[in-house]
Amino acid sequence: MAEAPADPVAGLIDIPLPPSISLWPETWTSRITVTAALAALVVSVVWILHQYAVNRYRREALAELDRITHAPIEPGQLAQDLTVLVRRTALAAFPREQVAQLTGQAWLDFLDRSYGGTEFSQGVGRSLEVAGYRRADSESDQPPPIDLIRRWIKVHHA
Repeated sequence: MAEAPADPVAGLIDIPLPPSISLWPETWTSRITVTAALAALVVSVVWILHQYAVNRYRREALAELDRITHAPIEPGQLAQDLTVLVRRTALAAFPREQVAQLTGQAWLDFLDRSYGGTEFSQGVGRSLEVAGYRRADSESDQPPPIDLIRRWIKVHHA
């Protein structure tokens, strides 16, 4: 009887595999670069989270402004509510000693300085000067400066 042919694969030797490649860079300059990039990423995330937390009062003020402007209230009451909102927002953003005592033209000048314009002291924002002292059922000759207040909340700076 004839012998079965020998297994041709039985005599092969396994090919040695190369060592696994490390994900950590080989050179020190590459390691420093990767470490610096990771540190910059961490610092950026912390800064973004800090800015988000610091600007919380702006988001709340804008939500309150939307609530005030969409609620069915009298025009005189709307002007009073807007005046209170601007005052509360300023107290949240600036030191109390700097803002609390301001009234009249000094208040409007402060709003202009923090906004970077003159629309409060020389424009439609002048209605905020007396709106807080007007009776809620009285009519005003000017519409309330809702757009100006919205812009001030978004862009004012300390």
